[in-house]
Amino acid sequence: MSTLLALDTSTEACSVALLHEGRALSYYEVIPRLHAQRLLPMVRDLLDEAGVALSAVDAIAFGRGPGAFTGVRIAIGVVQGLAFALQRPVLAVSDLAILAQRAYREQGAERVAAAIDARMDEVYWGCYQLQQGEMRLAGSEAVLPPERVAVPWDAAAADWFGAGTGWGYVERMPQRPAALDASLLPHAEDLLSLAGFAWARGEGVEAEQALPVYLRDNVATPKKAP
Repeated sequence: MSTLLALDTSTEACSVALLHEGRALSYYEVIPRLHAQRLLPMVRDLLDEAGVALSAVDAIAFGRGPGAFTGVRIAIGVVQGLAFALQRPVLAVSDLAILAQRAYREQGAERVAAAIDARMDEVYWGCYQLQQGEMRLAGSEAVLPPERVAVPWDAAAADWFGAGTGWGYVERMPQRPAALDASLLPHAEDLLSLAGFAWARGEGVEAEQALPVYLRDNVATPKKAP
């Protein structure tokens, strides 16, 4: 049975999770701007609690974004360092998918419109539907103004659950779901679940292929000329 380690730092939350011998453990903290200081200690504490050596890990999963530029880069830097040292494959998982999987785990939602506040008056957006326990993308992910988001295939919005900080713009969105949680953030426990499906499909890649997905072309706003 495989041992998987999962890390996510794409939003205000910093979380790690471990699957070992069929048992999942996770740590989760909402600590804006402290991810770089806390991530490796959280990994160490998690492994210590599980009684598992880092060398026993078969693959490392990470939230690839979209999310905060710095946060996504922190996770990728740590994952690449560990994967290169251990010579282990990595698994990249969308943070919008992680949000959707969390909504399924906590709310039983089977259709989730995941939205993360992208700043600059936009949201990262993706719609997911449950397929055999796994949230799968319906359509494509995008970065959009709140006024332009929509669930796929003109489905009734009431059939969907809204998850994530992007739903803070709900008053500007053209469709409103029957229920939503605008405080929901990605959690490594749900990343671990999705990584398990990806691992079973043989989707692990080499460490140098651990790449971010920002959705936005310009991840930083250039300074104006004086």
